[in-house]
Amino acid sequence: MRRFGQVIGLRPERFEDYKKLHAAAWPEILDAIHAAGLRNYSIYRHEGFLFAYFEYHGPDAEFDRRMRDLTNAPRMREWWNLTEPMQIPDAARRKGEWWMNLEELFHAD
Repeated sequence: MRRFGQVIGLRPERFEDYKKLHAAAWPEILDAIHAAGLRNYSIYRHEGFLFAYFEYHGPDAEFDRRMRDLTNAPRMREWWNLTEPMQIPDAARRKGEWWMNLEELFHAD
């Protein structure tokens, strides 16, 4: 199992829209997240930032393929067309990232 923390900015005027959209997440999106092996997916808000946490449960050798499959899942582009204009990517993110992946510094079970 691999853990991920990510951060992205959120346009303040779009907070209510973002919250409502995620309160009624589409079944196709939830199914695609589950099929990709992602569990315990949570998004938190602090001031103008969103923090996401999720766990990948699956073989390491399948991770890249599963993330590509998630990207190509039915309705995913439609979902992102709604959410991306609400978000402000961090300038320090790595090439190819939208949400900036964070380095895990500590974990305790």
